[in-house]
Order: sequence, then C-alpha cells, then structure tokens
Amino acid sequence: MKKFGSLLLAGTLALALAGCGDSNSAGSTDNAAASGSSNGTASKPVEITYWYSWGDKIAENNENLVKMFNESQNEVIVKAEYQGSYADQHSKAQAAFAAGNAPEVWQNEIASVGVFAESGMTQELTSFVEKDQLDMDDFIPGLMGNSYVNDKLYALPYLRSTPILYLNRTMLEEAGLDTAGPKNWTEFEDYARKLTIKDQRYGISMPVDIWFYEAFVRQSGGTMISEDGKSAAFNNETGIEPVKLWLKMKDEGIMSIGTTDDAGTQAKTDFHNQRSAMLFASTADLTNNMKVAEEQGFELGTTFMPANDTFGVPTGGANLVMTSGLSPEKQEAAWKFIKWMTSKEQTIYASSFTGYLPSRISAVESDEMKKLYEEKPLFKVAVDQLEYAGPRPMQKVYPEIGEMIKDEILRAVVDSSVTAEAAIAEAAKKADALLSK
Repeated sequence: MKKFGSLLLAGTLALALAGCGDSNSAGSTDNAAASGSSNGTASKPVEITYWYSWGDKIAENNENLVKMFNESQNEVIVKAEYQGSYADQHSKAQAAFAAGNAPEVWQNEIASVGVFAESGMTQELTSFVEKDQLDMDDFIPGLMGNSYVNDKLYALPYLRSTPILYLNRTMLEEAGLDTAGPKNWTEFEDYARKLTIKDQRYGISMPVDIWFYEAFVRQSGGTMISEDGKSAAFNNETGIEPVKLWLKMKDEGIMSIGTTDDAGTQAKTDFHNQRSAMLFASTADLTNNMKVAEEQGFELGTTFMPANDTFGVPTGGANLVMTSGLSPEKQEAAWKFIKWMTSKEQTIYASSFTGYLPSRISAVESDEMKKLYEEKPLFKVAVDQLEYAGPRPMQKVYPEIGEMIKDEILRAVVDSSVTAEAAIAEAAKKADALLSK
C-alpha cells in the first residue's frame, strides 16, 4: 500500500501552510491536437493538467493514455505530470489549491476522497453523470465504496487494487510445498518456516503497512472504525491477533519486518533478489513482478491473502477527481477526460498494462480480458479476491490514525517489552481522541 500518512491530514487542516516538495519526474505529456470546429472556424482547444502518482509501468500507463486521449479528439489538450507518491501528490495539490493553480484532474488515494471532498477541494460529479447518462451500474460495486461522500459522488474508480500474496513458486516447489500457496494463517506460517534458510532467505519480508494490517483485521472479522465513526473498533482480538502473528514470526526468524521508511521498497527488493520467498504487495505490481521474475529466472505465482476466520482485503489505489471552482469550460474539459479515462476501453488497457483491477463489469466480461485471464491467469487472482474486498475508512482523521497504528506496531517490533496488546491499546486510545473531536 502506498502510504500517504499525516502529511495529508496536516495539509487538509491548513491548506495555506501545505508544502509542495520536489520529486523526480517520471515524464510529462503535452501533445497538441489539431484544432477546429464543424463550421470551419478555428477554435483553440481547452488545456487542462492531470497529475498522477508512481513511476515505472504505472507512469507509462498514464502517459500512454493521455497521449491516446489527446490524439483521439481536438477539443481538449491534457498535460500529464508525475507527482511522486500519493502523499507527494496530495500535499502538492493542497498547496496548489491554496495558491489558485491546482490541476484540473488528479488522483485521490481512495481513503483520502472524503478528506478532499469535505475540505471543498473537489467537485461533486452527479450533475455530469446525469447529463451524460453515464451507466454507473457498470462500475464494479466493490470498488465504489470510496467514491461517495455523504451520499454524493466525488470520484470515479480508475487505477484500483487490492493487496495479494506473491509467491516464488520455484522456491515453493523446491521446499515440497503446494505451489498454489497458503490458504490460511496456519499454512502461511508453516510456508514461511519451511521456506526460510537461516542467514540466506526469509519466508517473507514485509513492512508494517496500514493497508496490510487492515487486511489482517478484516480476515479476522473485524473493522477499523466503529459504525458511527466515533471510535476505534480494532482494540480487540481482531486487531491484536495480526500483530501477535507478525511478532511471533519475526521472533522465530521466518519473517523480516522492515523498520525504515523504505521498508516497502526493501521488501520488494528482497523478493526480486530471492532473499525472500513471499511478498505482500498490490496487484498493481503484477506486471513489474512478472518482468523481474523472468529476468531472475524464477516462476512467479499469486494468490489471495491468506484467511483467518475468512478471506478479506481492503481495496486500494486511486480514483479520479476534478478540482472544485473551475470555469464551465474547464469543467467540461475535465469531465470529458475523466469519463474517457474510466471508460471500458481504457479500463481494459490500464488493467492489461499494469495489473490494476478492471473497474468496470463490461471490461471484466470483455473478450480482451477473458483472453488475458486465460493466457495469464495471474491477472485474475485479484479480480476473484474482490468477493472478499471492502472499502477503506474515509474519516477525515483516518490518515493520521493509520500512521499512529503503524508507529505503535513498529514500537512493538523494535522493543520486545511492548506487547501486541499494549501497542494496539495505545493506538486505539490515540485514535479515539481524534475521532471524538
């Protein structure tokens, strides 16, 4: 899960103070389409800016789609600009909005949709949907939970994901394990134990990531926030057992838990370099992991995150939003781009290119995706797992709560005197204080 953390909350509470840090660009697209109108009078295309996050295949996907959009029509020119992580993009958008030069279209990590809608930064989209009679029933229901705020539509699903379990099937086969992977926590622990080679390889390497923690809580039948949104709901066995399992596996030496800021990247590096046999990561990493596995000479596998009482994962990724307060001309241009980017054809392209989930039912049922799933079944694992997926919390303070939970779990990881119970109790206490304000 790409963290966004307390930077997001701080910027939301004080837009004018939000920083706008630099990041290395993955590229930009500004293709000028030919202009003209049906009556022969030249008209200047409307120019808008689109911000996106993440590099590699994800950046290529965004740049390619923007180029395709610009070449498909002559009314709107979109300039795509890379903005780093979701945290970077959110922080920069807050600063740009306060300065009056925000991008017309940008990405909201799904748990942040409510934050930006309630702060007045994003445009409510119902009128655009109704005007164009957009078929909202074609969007996969399990991916729509983070699109509505107070029963109003503020975002459309774009690059959506769930965490899945990646496997080095070559290592599993050598260890005499079923290469389909572990189905539950007990099997997961057993796999990690049998795949570990002391001083050479861990069964699994992972960061303390709020996205993964949410998954383990869901697998135990729990939730993060109470139904009324006023208190933490994880200070019980459903929230404690995941941490107990992680600490037990770490202490046994069969799980490596990173404690640095780059722990997520390090976990992927360990898996790519075959210093670990399993990896929790986004389905968005699929095509890149397939490429690395081919280069490194091992067989890649994917499967559901293992079940406890049940299977369960939060959805993730980004939705597309429109900045509020645009001129009618810019609004229409922004909506045209959002509608095009989230249509069936572009959904098929993005999912096939990256491994992100297709967000439309018509895309899943298309001949193109059926052929892909038949030829490359790894792509279908996350789609099948959607049956057990749900939205992430959208309380305005949840980004900060997520950081608190992560910090308390990390405290237990580095200090053996801190129990799972104590870490989660402290995180819940801090969460309750925020939620009660």
